[in-house]
This record gives sequence, C-alpha cells and structure tokens, in this order.
Amino acid sequence: MLKSKDLLGLKDLSKEEIIEILELAKDMKPIIDCKSLSKKELADNSIVTLFYENSTRTKMSFALAGKYLGATVTDLGVSTSSVSKGESLIDTGVTLDQLGTDVIIMRHSMTGAPHVLAKNVNASVISGGDGVNEHPTQALLDLFTIMESKKSFEGLKVAIIGDITHSRVARSNVFGLTKLGAKVVLSGPSTLVSSGMKIIGAEVTNNVREAVKDADVVMGLRVQLERQKGGLFPDLREYSQLFGVDEEILALAKPDALLMHPGPVNRGVELTSEVIDGRQSVINIQVKNGLAVRMAVLKLLDEVRKNN
Repeated sequence: MLKSKDLLGLKDLSKEEIIEILELAKDMKPIIDCKSLSKKELADNSIVTLFYENSTRTKMSFALAGKYLGATVTDLGVSTSSVSKGESLIDTGVTLDQLGTDVIIMRHSMTGAPHVLAKNVNASVISGGDGVNEHPTQALLDLFTIMESKKSFEGLKVAIIGDITHSRVARSNVFGLTKLGAKVVLSGPSTLVSSGMKIIGAEVTNNVREAVKDADVVMGLRVQLERQKGGLFPDLREYSQLFGVDEEILALAKPDALLMHPGPVNRGVELTSEVIDGRQSVINIQVKNGLAVRMAVLKLLDEVRKNN
C-alpha cells in the first residue's frame, strides 16, 4: 500500500510503491475497452480537477479515470472561479476540502504548489505537474508503457532528448527509471540541459547521436517556448536539424527500441512525422496507458484514506 495520502512526485516513492501502481494499472487497463468490467469502486468519491495551466491529456485522462471507477468528477474552471478574484491557493483548497472533496488533482506553474496544498487539506492531492519540478503520473504511464514491452527495467538504456531544463516529465522519469534499474541519458542543447541532472542519477551529453546509440527507449520532449526567456537556441528550424529525432537518428537505437513522447508533439521539431507515425512509436499507446495508470493511482489513494 502507498504510504502517503498524496501523489506529489516520484522522488519520494519507493521502488515497491512504483511497482504496485504499475501492477494495478495492468489490471485496470481492460476497463478502458470494456466498461462493464468496472466495479465502480470509487462510487463514493468526489474528485475535483484544479488546473492553473492548460492541459488536454492529463486533465481528460483523470476525469475519465474517475468516471470509469464510478466517482463524481468536477472541473473547477480557474478562470471562472474565485481564483480570478484573488483567492489564494490554500483558501481555494480549504474550500474544496470543506465541501467534502476526496481528491484534488492540480496543475500549477509554481514549483511546489501541490506540496503546499497537500499540507493544508485532508483530501488527497495529486500533482498534474508543478512548475519545472515533477509530473508523476506522466512518468508512471511512461514506465508502464516500457514495462508492457520490455518486461524488466534492469539494464535498459533510455535516451531522453529535448528541453530537459524546463521538463518536469524528464525529472520524474529520471527518478522512476533509475529506481527501477534503467540507465537514463539526457541530451539536448547545452542551454536546455543542466549538468545538475547528474546529481539525480542521469547521464548528460549534448551529442544526440551518442545518447540514442543502442538505446532501448528514445523519448522526445516538447520545446517549451512558453517557459523560456528567449535566446536559448537560434530558432526551431536549427533546433530540429541539430537535436530533432528523425529516421536516421532513431536507426542508431536498438532495432526494437520504443519511440515515446509525452505530448503534445511539435511535428518536425522534436520528432519528424515519419517516426511519430512509424512502427516503433508508442505515443498513442502512452495516452491509453495514462488512463490505466490514473485509475490505479485513484484507487490506491482511496485505500490509503480509508486506512488512515
């Protein structure tokens, strides 16, 4: 059983807790194609999505995960709520708590925002991404996708290419993959890949070919222009030429290597359309697996609350 009522990052999850989530996700996945398999185990749960930043996959995935398990899911539209009147994050959270909310799923531009909220409410808080810190359920669905194909993580080489500095996905994946025994190599422009990532267990190189060579998994990351101050690389065309993954670059990986991306993909920038739509791409499978993983997380956190 998970130790905490909240899921704020993979940094604080043990290897055993990560595996527990992945194993339950395996059981949950059939529900996506056959809703009658759901036992509506969360029928007494009230879930609120609270997104201060835009989202398609994470937000809809959590909403459907709750629905498939029988929970009541409500979206608190930040732009039409009291947040637009200046209400603080904690006051918003406490209000939701007093209304009987069981789970608050939050995305916020400020690093650490979900941690602040979790300390001030009884509800479970799940981070849907905070600042440049972590995006735990994205990493968990990535791990689940890799596990389905590769079975074991021990000895795998995972190359993550792109805007590492601004990527909460990269950080969560490094924490999760290294705990499970994989080697992670990060690559991209020197202005977008901090050597400080070595501290959390990753290898770092600015040579994309070196990173992808003999990799079991190649993951592209979106260039997050909205988080950049400018001047970190000349332009998107040059970026794609130097750091984009195309068929020639992907051919350096193992023949059975997986191609992944958390989405949304800037076609022709991080990845070419040929590899996105190619035989090694599991990008669409990642989306489906995200739903299974989020169902597993909701169920496990419900068990924690019931036992506390």
